[in-house]
Amino acid sequence: MSGTSGEVWLGVDLGTGGVRALAVTPSGEIVGRGERPLTSHRSGPRHEQDPHEWWSAAAAAIADALADLDPHRVAGVAVDGTSGTVLVVGADGAPLTPAVMYDDARATAQRDRVNEAGATTWERLGYQRMQTSWALPKLLRLLEEHPGARGGLLAHQVDVVNRHLVGGPVATDLSNALKTGADLESGTWPSDVHEALGLPASLFPELVRPGARLGVVGAEAAARCGLVAGTPVLAGATDGTAAQLASGATEPGSWNVVLGTTMVFKGVTRDLLHDPQGVVYSHRAPDGSWLPGGASSTGAGVLVHEQESGGLAGWSLDDLGAAIDVREPARTVVYPLVGEGERFPFVAPDARGLTLGDRTGERPPERFAALLQGVAFVERLALDGLDRLGADLSGRHVSTGGGSANPAWTQLRADVTGRDLEVPAAGWSAAGSAAGMAVLAASSTGPLTDRAREMVPAARTHHHDPERGAVFAPAYRRLVTELADRGWLPPESAEHALARAGAGVAS
Repeated sequence: MSGTSGEVWLGVDLGTGGVRALAVTPSGEIVGRGERPLTSHRSGPRHEQDPHEWWSAAAAAIADALADLDPHRVAGVAVDGTSGTVLVVGADGAPLTPAVMYDDARATAQRDRVNEAGATTWERLGYQRMQTSWALPKLLRLLEEHPGARGGLLAHQVDVVNRHLVGGPVATDLSNALKTGADLESGTWPSDVHEALGLPASLFPELVRPGARLGVVGAEAAARCGLVAGTPVLAGATDGTAAQLASGATEPGSWNVVLGTTMVFKGVTRDLLHDPQGVVYSHRAPDGSWLPGGASSTGAGVLVHEQESGGLAGWSLDDLGAAIDVREPARTVVYPLVGEGERFPFVAPDARGLTLGDRTGERPPERFAALLQGVAFVERLALDGLDRLGADLSGRHVSTGGGSANPAWTQLRADVTGRDLEVPAAGWSAAGSAAGMAVLAASSTGPLTDRAREMVPAARTHHHDPERGAVFAPAYRRLVTELADRGWLPPESAEHALARAGAGVAS
């Protein structure tokens, strides 16, 4: 890869296991890439990372992405990060607390305080209540354990890297600030909630929309990562929002499903959705539209788990794919949850994976088929739930993430959900959130939908087969009924899903 002419946009993705940087042309050609690992520290509900490692890994990944490029070609850079990952830093940017990751689950007591203090605001913003893993409860917990940090400044994961890039304090984007309680309607912090929680206003940085200009690359960062000093740095977003931008699903009614270890939904609506159950929450798009969605705890990760410890032990996924017995539906019905607790398409902290039916004599390919169908049923249940809330589902449905690389599984999901599924070209789909940040950075020169249309490659389409889809309806109804009987799925959600399945209505 090389080149000395024509602008490129740099997208940087701060994931859980690593940092990825991509240099992308306005036509969507990836002309530079770099990647570096990150280390997590986990123990029970605890999940922390070293924020110093975020910058060192990002700088190295950026340098690799630019290794064969003239850095003067870079017209702008944007960074995404994991949603709900926070710490407190001092005036010099040095950490005053540990960096608590997106799924750290220790702030249970603080969550209750946050929901009591902000009940009216959270209801108005559509998600009703915060969850334990959200950033504001974790911030309270950090300040209780590190009282000296009250004089510092809240920082999300992306803020740490952006601060290094520009060489000083930066505003935070509304996407990452959602789980910290930012009012996405007004674009401000809820000062009354902060006052009720005893949080000083000085703790919270300025808020801007994704895509806003934060500053320019400073001399120190330029020397470290190979960018040219003065290169614009644009406000980024969460990794889930970035993945949606990478999918090209940026117009109202369009949706992206990221099927990775877990399954993440994100769509575009003109109006804010309100979910009385607090399952769906909405980010704000750069153009002012809304990005509702949620993240399930289910997904392709169940396949790896069962390879290691369950019914697929000793089989590779390639062998399973080649040997799978075509059973439509499988003789067992599965809710493919690996750990404890579900968060979307319903919230149930006590939920566990379940299998309905007799597994006597079940062969690994049969188990494999049941798991694939189970993930498809979760996807359908999520779409039924969004329909219940009045979400616009009329646009394109795009599937990204590692699970989308399997054509047979993607076709199964299209048939079960009754939706045509588009899958971007393999190289672009694998690029993920970093590609979405390149699209966002490019939107500084024109409307986001135009930039996405120009940069995201054409996708292959899996057209759903209504007759094949109807075969799975009884199994889907059985699963929905079981989830409701166990008290995990609220009655109104179950009734809506069963009514649509019974009427033969696609999700």
